[in-house]
Amino acid sequence: MIMTMTKTLLAIFAVLLNCATLSAAEASAPSHSRFDGLLKKYVKDARVDYAALKAHPEELDGYLGELAKISPAAFGKLPKSDRLACLLNLYNAATLKMITEHYPLKSIRSIGILPGAAWRDLRVRFSGEIMSLEHLENEIIRAEYREPRIHFALVCAAIGCPPLRSEAYAGARLNRQLDEQARQFMSEPAKNHFDASTRTLHLSPIFKWYEADFTGTAGSLAAYVKPFLPAVQRDALGASQKVAIKFTEYDWALNDSPRR
Repeated sequence: MIMTMTKTLLAIFAVLLNCATLSAAEASAPSHSRFDGLLKKYVKDARVDYAALKAHPEELDGYLGELAKISPAAFGKLPKSDRLACLLNLYNAATLKMITEHYPLKSIRSIGILPGAAWRDLRVRFSGEIMSLEHLENEIIRAEYREPRIHFALVCAAIGCPPLRSEAYAGARLNRQLDEQARQFMSEPAKNHFDASTRTLHLSPIFKWYEADFTGTAGSLAAYVKPFLPAVQRDALGASQKVAIKFTEYDWALNDSPRR
């Protein structure tokens, strides 16, 4: 009798331990090591060696396959920063995959027949769904996370985009990474700069397309970008937010590595 009860208790304990182990595994953040490795290998100074990436698609395909298998339940248990980091990596990885499938090409806008076809193609597999890049960005990332700095992290394979990092995003350091992305983007004078002589803030069209995302948290574009401007421009801008706004030209050329 005692032996039977002991066996029963051990069996129950084993089941509980197994459930706890499964729960912990489901709640752990997905690994982005594959994506991190290929970014370090194929991205330099925000330019991508698409030819080499196209010739060696195994790591990118494997990484996208891993993300596609994440269950909604497991994803929902992750901390917010881990979820957002995962979605940013997914967007950038899916964009890289799209470019390699059509490479060589001069611009992402060359893909498809209708304007914007690349962003509407149902190609992103994640958490039991198949969606477009447009849906991923606007209906999930922007709608659910309300974080303006994502616009400095999502890269649409164009020179006019913010720079593609040579590392994957990670929840534990996401806040720092997004701040770095913002400062880097605002330090590129062809895209963003403050002209003190005319009190004019020259900004990327990204700030026009998604203006409400930025002004919703800061009140004005000038107030939002000021902390991310280079120190000299930030000091010249000063406390006054009375500035003219002009938008720079967006360069849609592919962010391809220069050919030797």
